[in-house]
Amino acid sequence: MNFAQLISDVLSVITISFCLFLKVPQIKSIIKLKSAKGINIYGLAMELMSYSTTATYNFINGYALLSYLEYPIIIVQEYVLIFLVLYYQDLLQRKTAIFALIYGLVFLGFLVKVLPSGVVTLILPLCTPISLSSKAVQLWEILKHMNADSVSVTSWVISALTNASRIYTVLMDSADLILLSNLTLSTIMSGSIALISYVLQNRSKARKE
Repeated sequence: MNFAQLISDVLSVITISFCLFLKVPQIKSIIKLKSAKGINIYGLAMELMSYSTTATYNFINGYALLSYLEYPIIIVQEYVLIFLVLYYQDLLQRKTAIFALIYGLVFLGFLVKVLPSGVVTLILPLCTPISLSSKAVQLWEILKHMNADSVSVTSWVISALTNASRIYTVLMDSADLILLSNLTLSTIMSGSIALISYVLQNRSKARKE
């Protein structure tokens, strides 16, 4: 194993380790405040679709598990986060369950190859605008209310750092241009949300004092 590949593997392990707790600070914040104000459910849904599509694409193309293991880990946390936001925003309805069922069946179909895998390859380029849109919607929600009290800065900092580290590991593993462009832009957006949330939370604390 050469040195560059060793660095890639180490970064992969670090990235996956961080992602074990990526959404946990956000989940804890919502539970503690019993509020999901400032968090946009549509942004979370788009984020989930992006994560699910990317994980499925990596799986069906046989890429090294170490290069994308964080996605399944994040997806599980995303399920919990979406449920909490739906609950605290009184959005748990029958149509929500129907959408969840359709989502589950479609992606299961791709994973077991009942549905044509070529479709995932076709829709993967959409993950970049979807991912950016989900973050843009979240950023807009924060700026619209000028309130980031329910937003976890830690989660967004981890997101930015893990996306940045993945740029290197993807370069070493597959050099997939679609994945690289998605990761680069996601790093910028996650960093922006973290910075703005940090500034707004500090202002909020200063006013209370």
